[in-house]
Amino acid sequence: MESSLVKDNPLLLPLNQDKTVYDGFITVQERDFRMRILLPPDRQLARARLHCCWQLKHLLRGYEHIVKQEVGLKSRPDCRSIPPPQYYSQLISEMETLGWAKLLSIDTEFQTLRLKAEDSSGRQHVLTVKLKSKHPAEAPECSADLPIPLVITWTPQSTLDQLHSQFLLLLESLTEFWDVLDEIDSKTWILEPEKPSRSDTTRRIAIGNNVSIKVQVDPRHPKMLPECCLLGAEHVVTPLRNKLNANMQLWNPDSSVLHNLRDVLEIEFPSPATHEKSSFSVECGICYSYRLEAAIPDQVCNDPRCGQPFHQACLYEWLRALPSSRQSFSIVFGECPYCSKVRVHLALTDRRQ
Repeated sequence: MESSLVKDNPLLLPLNQDKTVYDGFITVQERDFRMRILLPPDRQLARARLHCCWQLKHLLRGYEHIVKQEVGLKSRPDCRSIPPPQYYSQLISEMETLGWAKLLSIDTEFQTLRLKAEDSSGRQHVLTVKLKSKHPAEAPECSADLPIPLVITWTPQSTLDQLHSQFLLLLESLTEFWDVLDEIDSKTWILEPEKPSRSDTTRRIAIGNNVSIKVQVDPRHPKMLPECCLLGAEHVVTPLRNKLNANMQLWNPDSSVLHNLRDVLEIEFPSPATHEKSSFSVECGICYSYRLEAAIPDQVCNDPRCGQPFHQACLYEWLRALPSSRQSFSIVFGECPYCSKVRVHLALTDRRQ
């Protein structure tokens, strides 16, 4: 019965514009039965209701989900028609030219392809291509893990090979950007993001215990001075901030970003060769965990004898509930939850929502 229903594609026609009510006939065991199907507004098939005579209900017992699936496919607003035969021959021809070795995967509808590419530094990248039914007359949807928008030029005469070549050229334009971040990743301890992707432009680099710097590299100008934000206790951050401001003119675009950061801050960054990452992964003094969802502790008690770090969200909730806390403009001051000194403050404009 299942194969018969799918093969015969029963005549069920929508009665409303939203395609949530269907009425028509279905043939079961060489008999025609009238049926009405009501879909909920969210089109969840599990909650669809079938209305028919008791004989049909008896015959369909255990097969109701098949009928619902047929109607669900009909009612999908984004339901696409099956591509014509020349679509598949065109696809095979283009893949022959591109090379099957570059194909990582293809979906069962032969419309979503994942193509691999390698830049000049040996990095592996993936280009996801979603072809339209009228390919190549319609431009495909393309996506990749990149720090800049993926802009592809496409004409009805374009091919997958040309698309792949455009992607390679874009990868080459970003090689220097990834070189900069790869050096930082390999020679320093990265606190955030935990697992950087090729689209990430920021790195939070450990400088010492509860002290770090967040840098944001420009993908188009990766060796220029990045946006920098020093995080940590004021008595530690202030001297570093002064050095950064005083030595900013020494920045050399011909040198690497990491080398320049060392020079302008006049420090040596802890590296995997000299330190364990656990030295910088200090738990929050309020919730006693290191990661709170995606956040790590980035607020620190300013008392040199304490220096306990906290999550922004945890510290905000603590200060808000503390009767002795006070606010000056957008800054909230209060006692440290760890040492009880009036040494912590939080800028409300910086608090993560």
